[in-house]
Amino acid sequence: MGRYILSIDQGTTSTKAFLLDRNGVLTSGTPVSITQIYPQPGYVEHDPSEIYFSVLKAIANVISENPFAVRDIEGIGITNQRETTIAFDRDTMESPYNAIVWQCRRTSEICRRSVITDHGQEICSKTGLKIDPYFSATKMMWLHENVPSSADCLLATVDGYLVYRLTGGRSFTSDYSNCSRTMLFDINRLDYDDDLLELFGIRRECLAKPMPSCGEYGEISLNRESLSEYDLTNNEIELLLTLNGVHITGVAGDQPAALFGQNAVNKGDCKTTYGTGCFTLMNLGTSPVFSRNGLLTSAAWSIGGTTYYALEGSVFQGGSIISWLKDEMKMIDKPSDCDAVCRSIDSTEGVYLVPAFTGLGAPYWNADVRGVLTGLTRGSGRAQIVRASVESIAYQVTELVNLMMEDTGISAKQMKVDGGVCACDFLMQFQSDLLGIRITRARSDEMTAMGAGLLAGLTCGFFSSVEELEGLYQASTSYDPDMTAYEVSTKMNGYKDAVRTALAT
Repeated sequence: MGRYILSIDQGTTSTKAFLLDRNGVLTSGTPVSITQIYPQPGYVEHDPSEIYFSVLKAIANVISENPFAVRDIEGIGITNQRETTIAFDRDTMESPYNAIVWQCRRTSEICRRSVITDHGQEICSKTGLKIDPYFSATKMMWLHENVPSSADCLLATVDGYLVYRLTGGRSFTSDYSNCSRTMLFDINRLDYDDDLLELFGIRRECLAKPMPSCGEYGEISLNRESLSEYDLTNNEIELLLTLNGVHITGVAGDQPAALFGQNAVNKGDCKTTYGTGCFTLMNLGTSPVFSRNGLLTSAAWSIGGTTYYALEGSVFQGGSIISWLKDEMKMIDKPSDCDAVCRSIDSTEGVYLVPAFTGLGAPYWNADVRGVLTGLTRGSGRAQIVRASVESIAYQVTELVNLMMEDTGISAKQMKVDGGVCACDFLMQFQSDLLGIRITRARSDEMTAMGAGLLAGLTCGFFSSVEELEGLYQASTSYDPDMTAYEVSTKMNGYKDAVRTALAT
């Protein structure tokens, strides 16, 4: 048996590849960035061919940087940005249009059509989702209406597209957690729903076969000729060809993969990943709970015939707020500046940011609302705006966790966190203060890759059981609350007032 699992993390802004050993240690390779395409306001796209190339390049990077791993890979796990939708030809694998990214809001008009909204309750009860441009079904519908050549194409989330390409077209499969985000998938029956397929005009044969997260997704089948079409060196091509015959044995969307990687495997466990967006998930166990508060329910992972579900709240703007401060507002030179700026003042002095740059997700689900700054005075300056921006991330997450506890009756005792934005100590402490619980940061921020690797390892026997995995989790820093209930209430009420202002604008 090989000594490593190859874990591929195809994200919104980059693709990374890792080697996971039996001690739960991830060895990373150089990441490969993804070009963000903004053809017009509200539109976000990726080039599918670039996505695939980034995966090839990231794999080549991690193997070339760790040559001891050549021919020593036992299985492959894939985790991916969810909801992002790709149409491609089943024979040539070429795409007639760019991938429509999960952040894209172009289908807002489709979501408002009465023929769709009239089925809102049915959609929620079957899929666990709200009608929103976030999800894949309306993106597929838009492609059919605006790109005629997509009519005969395969339609997939990123995992299905990558599995198809990496296996040379021999396997067109997607795991339950990704299928759950299409708005076409009945999470109770774990299959696409015929009525929803008809509603959105999608043919079943165009979609990837739903599969458990731990499963046989096919073996890598690359050929030199096709690889030579990409900007790869001869050595990189040779390294990639060594993977032929290695099986893909685990697939999961990025957020449930992170939940699993965080060892949040028991009912009531929760985590938040602070990335481009923020995603808070609570493990619901083996039965779905449907939210009364606008949260989402999805399949999280399936192992040995048992499916676990998660309640999820999505914050569209997380780390992207920090990027906005740096790139558009020019208020910081680098993300790490945030800590010092935030601590340079005692408070925002009543300034709040509602970062609805692409609408608001849970619990508001308003695609049309836009961001606002409230509470500005003549004395407001850079420090107040930077701190209000950072604090806005924690306010959004706090709303989600409080609603999860209300929906489930489970009182969270701690929350595990990961993602690049966790490097901001001020934010993590403020998050602990608002929630009144311990925040524990994982030693590695690459929990999505960890989860995908662990799932793949379970399938191929690299790991023996979920119980074995519990001993692999490693924490770094913990933050404990240090704010009175009155202070928390005052701050949260101020933020909610700011949200009401945004919604009324």
